[in-house]
Amino acid sequence: QCDLQGLWRNELGSNMTILATDTAGTFSGSYHSAVAATNKQILVSPLQGVQQHPSAKRHRTFGFTVQWQFSDSTTAFVGQCFVDRHGKETLETTWLLREEVLSHKDTWKATR
Repeated sequence: QCDLQGLWRNELGSNMTILATDTAGTFSGSYHSAVAATNKQILVSPLQGVQQHPSAKRHRTFGFTVQWQFSDSTTAFVGQCFVDRHGKETLETTWLLREEVLSHKDTWKATR
């Protein structure tokens, strides 16, 4: 089974640390992005998430949100953890970022 706890790195150089997952499958941690559409200093940001119950199948799904500390935006990630025949764990994720806009009429440009 895949264990989400620990340090994860992606191909862009971002890294994420997930603390222990509790019996309900919830977890917390931090995310440090290597890329951002801002001129501000990129800061480590908190994350909160949940994965399928530990009794679920081998390749569990999970989701987490990151509240960015350097911008007025939040990102939601969903994904699945895979373990190859050599025991290597890989997370495959998709994300949506929502940034603050000043009015409802601008909502069309708020999600990436």
